[in-house]
Amino acid sequence: MSVYKHDYRAYTGRVTPLWSRVVVLARYGLNEIWSSKITIGLFTLFMLPSIVFLVLIYLANNPLARMLILHGNDARDLAVSPVFFLVLLEIQCWAALIFTAWIAPRLITFDLADNALPILLSHPISRFGYVLGKFAALFLSLSLVTWMPCLLLFTYQSFTGPQGWVAANLRIASGMFVGSILWIGMLTFVGLALSSWVKWRVVASGIIIAAMFVPAGVGGIASAILRTRWGFLLNMPFIMNELWQKMLGTRQLAHPENMLPVPAILTVIACTCLLCVAMLNARIRAREVVRG
Repeated sequence: MSVYKHDYRAYTGRVTPLWSRVVVLARYGLNEIWSSKITIGLFTLFMLPSIVFLVLIYLANNPLARMLILHGNDARDLAVSPVFFLVLLEIQCWAALIFTAWIAPRLITFDLADNALPILLSHPISRFGYVLGKFAALFLSLSLVTWMPCLLLFTYQSFTGPQGWVAANLRIASGMFVGSILWIGMLTFVGLALSSWVKWRVVASGIIIAAMFVPAGVGGIASAILRTRWGFLLNMPFIMNELWQKMLGTRQLAHPENMLPVPAILTVIACTCLLCVAMLNARIRAREVVRG
């Protein structure tokens, strides 16, 4: 039968829901992330601090083991306090930055280098669904090295610590969770946005690291020249450290004259995420225009 004699009709079968299409992208994204031995090695390395803090919690709540292993003032000074969990949170969150620099380019850079975006977006998946699937894969991977181990150690301390410790320190758990979510959410946006504009994975990893520390240098110079504290808003390590301190209720380590209000810090984080969304919107296209 000739082709022109065929009757073509629209597909009337069962259509998969939108959320399941996003889950497929997230599943393949997680497979791409964790298929690398370097990813497994980095994850193992980033879990070592949590193991050290786990041992410290055990020693702090076991007087016999503490006296056998530690001596003198070291045995008496070991205590699980908000500062203890603040140090843990800082270590895990900055480890997440290195983790992002490695795994974020694997999610988008390969699609751009192989010109796979037109093929992917020709399927029943929108640009929003594509970015959401990649976002979910990266966000879940970063959660494994940030708030998950932090809350697991908090739970262990709640069982081994003195009675009433949990009720008096619930702010620590909520602070670690919210602080980690804000941090890895911003890292996910930054990692995906910068990776979408660079086709070379190694270059993309370097740009992600530089995006956190280059503005910090510019902000420090501006603060020194203009003699104002507002230049520190460009210093992401500074403002995140200050935000984590306030969330966990620890003593402020920065100079009082340099302290920044929480609304200003949250505004910077929101503006950073919105800028990354605009970059993704401009880059993630079903077609690529080549100007000759």
